[in-house]
Amino acid sequence: MTITATSILASVDAAGKRIDTLLLRYPRFIHAEFMTHRQFSRNASSSRAIPVERLIEDVERDPAMPVFWGKNQKGMQAREELQEISLIEAKVRWIMACEDAVFNAKLMAYTGAHKQIVNRILESFSHINVVVTATEWDNFFALRDHEDAQPEISALAKAMKIAMMSAPVQFLDLGQWHLPFVTPEEICEHQGLMGPTGNLRAVSSARCARTSYLTHDGRKSTLSEDVALGERLTRSRPFHASPFEQQATPYVAGFHDETDQRNFRGWVQNRSLMEKRL
Repeated sequence: MTITATSILASVDAAGKRIDTLLLRYPRFIHAEFMTHRQFSRNASSSRAIPVERLIEDVERDPAMPVFWGKNQKGMQAREELQEISLIEAKVRWIMACEDAVFNAKLMAYTGAHKQIVNRILESFSHINVVVTATEWDNFFALRDHEDAQPEISALAKAMKIAMMSAPVQFLDLGQWHLPFVTPEEICEHQGLMGPTGNLRAVSSARCARTSYLTHDGRKSTLSEDVALGERLTRSRPFHASPFEQQATPYVAGFHDETDQRNFRGWVQNRSLMEKRL
């Protein structure tokens, strides 16, 4: 079972306001709790996009499990953990349920059912990869890095804190962009792509949509493929907007509309600027 947080990019503007993008991996069974935090912009790996064979392999290699095996009691929090035989039996039952889900997913895949159906069987035992960008984190950490939080999301919050504290920070001026998954080398080499069409923003959006530099088949994408995907997301109707929330440029009062910050503070969100042009 894996709970990890990796800093993808941290940026600070001239006023000292910081924006962070993190890549997270955690059990899908806590994803609904993570989604309640509205100040986050995020993209997540989709069960509809991952080939069945890859998801089964991932579940077999690294099944999602509780980090704390709480004993039943009244209320939402389990303060006491199962002990001895009860703990062993609970873990065995979880593993048996996982093996049963994998077995039935394989049988269903054999019938020719689409991955958007088959993969749902595996979700209780699978992980999810999530890219999240935000400027406001205090409420999340106050609620989730807390003894009353579910242990798995509490472990995630602690990992996120560590990732943010240890992240290198880049300083951006007016007109420069926070571009998750775009390397400094790409920015230097392809300055032309930062023109009016903002293609490096499209590249960042494409990679955020996939939550990786890799394709859903596990292959590293090319720059041209990412440009094409980003532009395809731009042209789609309805507009596939969420991957364009994760790029941002420093906000300057009087130069930008205040509403262009959206759920950020001190940073103008790429999605807001794009929607004005649609």
